[in-house]
Amino acid sequence: MHNWFECKVKFEKTIDDGNIVKVNESYLVDALSFTEAEARIIEEMKPFISGDFSVANIKRVKINEIFFHDNGDKWYRFKVNYISLDEEKGVEKKIPVAMLVQASEIGEALSRLHEGMKGSMADYEVVTITETLLMDVLKYEKSEDN
Repeated sequence: MHNWFECKVKFEKTIDDGNIVKVNESYLVDALSFTEAEARIIEEMKPFISGDFSVANIKRVKINEIFFHDNGDKWYRFKVNYISLDEEKGVEKKIPVAMLVQASEIGEALSRLHEGMKGSMADYEVVTITETLLMDVLKYEKSEDN
């Protein structure tokens, strides 16, 4: 089971025209605690940021499933309802879940969600699709040391 934390990092960045601007970027980090999430995002950002930066905010985020695709440059958040039948009452029961899909555009994200859900036996419906501001998702991976 993954524990996801959205970490916002503030730093100064040189843009294409040479000007320096302050930016606030969001990353999703897989960690056991807020402390570990902060340590991981600092370690991940060090090679990419010259100068000072700070972790401005960390919040826990409930994500049930993530579909990674290396050629996607955006992250889309889906609200999906699993549909089951309540046999006692004889009515449909909808269980909402949140999913993330990496893709280049919204149509591709939707088809990748459907592709990822092919192996599922559950019926589902897509309720909403939103492009996120996430720059990257940093999944926990065991190192050789562990």
